[in-house]
Amino acid sequence: MKQFNYAKYKDFHWDNEILGYISQIHEYKGQLSNIKINSNAKIGRLVESAKIQSVVSSNKIEGIITTSTRFSQILTNGAAPKNRDEKEILGYRDVLNMINESYNYIPVKSSYILQLHRELFKYSPTSIGGKFKNVQNYISETKADGNSVVRFQPLDPFETPDAVDRLCEEFNIFSSKFYVEPLILIPIFILDFLCIHPFNDGNGRLSRLLTLLLLYKFDYNVGKFVSIEKIIEETKTDYYNALQSSSVNWFENKNDPTNFIKYMLQVILKAYKDFALKSKTLTENKSALSAVQEIVKTQIGKFTKANICELCPTLSETTIERCLKQLLDKGIIKKHGEKRSTYYTRN
Repeated sequence: MKQFNYAKYKDFHWDNEILGYISQIHEYKGQLSNIKINSNAKIGRLVESAKIQSVVSSNKIEGIITTSTRFSQILTNGAAPKNRDEKEILGYRDVLNMINESYNYIPVKSSYILQLHRELFKYSPTSIGGKFKNVQNYISETKADGNSVVRFQPLDPFETPDAVDRLCEEFNIFSSKFYVEPLILIPIFILDFLCIHPFNDGNGRLSRLLTLLLLYKFDYNVGKFVSIEKIIEETKTDYYNALQSSSVNWFENKNDPTNFIKYMLQVILKAYKDFALKSKTLTENKSALSAVQEIVKTQIGKFTKANICELCPTLSETTIERCLKQLLDKGIIKKHGEKRSTYYTRN
């Protein structure tokens, strides 16, 4: 039977790379906790921007997509979903809101994981929401020639409910008194959750929502302001490779989670670095032009208007266009290409 023995990590000696990532995350966390935001409206726009990016990216990883216009209509304007993909996008939005606002009241228990899954699929016409899988599922990869190969076979359906119960119990025991560093324990929990693959559908999306939930519980709340899901989506090849290598010999209780831990720590660290950059526009009473110019100074090589919009989420796209035009006129940046192929470089 698959075991979840987190006691073995209590006195485990992790390598310097992992310890370095943890040290940097703690340093950024300490610095950013002292930031005094100068505008509630600005922080609200930053949170909303991160939320939209999270919903878009986490669903995109699973091939659930719609047009940017429809994303805007259903996420911000309350438009009714037209198809299954849009219904699942709305479900993700609702669970993300729930975690952002109520993470302190969502314990790590099997029953609550089922409720989150039910909410994820509450708009879907299928009846799988809030129920553990009833058929065996497989983690597959589609090769370049179109053939599909099984990369991992998770637990059987009859084993799943008990496995999720034991997984949650083990996590709670070793997280309650910080027997194991939370930044190590969280990726191990998520890895085990994905290897169990407890649902017929939605395992990847729910794993990313659970990642946020667990980070928030230990006061790593950077995911509210920078989309962790977007960082994963941009590095999804590394994500899948780390998952695969860390799941080898999982059934025999001999898998090594190191690669997945390193991957997740890099994602969290990048989120903190991005927030540190974005926080400059939140804490300083600068003009829009000054704020954009400061961000431009951090860019190396090519950058686009979209890059600046992401780093200045408190400014509208129209304002950023105007600022870039002013920087062009001053000779501070150069413009290359036309229309959708336009990019800029520092002069």
